[in-house]
Amino acid sequence: MLLLRSIVHMAWLTLTVIPWGLALVLISVLVRRTTLWWFAVRWFRVVIWGTRVILGIEVRVQGLENLPGLEHTPAVLLSKHQSTLETLLLPTLIAHPLAFVFKRELLRIPFFGWSMARLDMIHIDRESRTLALKHVIEQGMRLLSQGTWIIMFPEGTRMARGEQGTYQTAGTRLAVQAGAPVVPIAVSSGRCWPRQGFTKYPGVVEVCIGKPIPSVGREPKELMREVQAWIEAQMRRIDPEAYP
Repeated sequence: MLLLRSIVHMAWLTLTVIPWGLALVLISVLVRRTTLWWFAVRWFRVVIWGTRVILGIEVRVQGLENLPGLEHTPAVLLSKHQSTLETLLLPTLIAHPLAFVFKRELLRIPFFGWSMARLDMIHIDRESRTLALKHVIEQGMRLLSQGTWIIMFPEGTRMARGEQGTYQTAGTRLAVQAGAPVVPIAVSSGRCWPRQGFTKYPGVVEVCIGKPIPSVGREPKELMREVQAWIEAQMRRIDPEAYP
């Protein structure tokens, strides 16, 4: 039954992304980036609805009250990354235009990748870390100045449930240079949506949004250590079974 539900959910993703992706590409020549973003968020909401109804995955959110004071402030969001779920989920929770930092290979995915290319986000070549960092800083500064928040996964890739990767400092370097606060996010998506494997499992995914951490006068590595400590402590709180 779990496999069947996962197959139905994948079909739901595919059937909805085709018309939505095509429509987004077509209207992208007529509307501003912000309007295009909220059009995309409608599809994210459709996907999350299907995730709840088809897969039985519920979402419980803590810390949304930490965001309202940032409406007119640039911000860099740094999130734990365990599965594709948070990529689809976080835009539906945060009432502010976002730009993800993601690997360039995703642009090759039909419909989904095409629409991402039109959303003016930050796609990087992970083969060259120096050029990737330069691109993140340059494009991140531009987007932040336009009122778009930047969201990054500092471990660089999806981590298996209960595991911790190496936290890279690109996000905190951008935050320090822009004078933007950092918002740490912990999410236990690996409990229901494993990093690898097709089958998804019903259950509750916890999302915990931390208080903004000022970056002015901070050193990027020191700031990232604080972000890492907060995220990993929250992961052990919201998903204690994964950390014996």
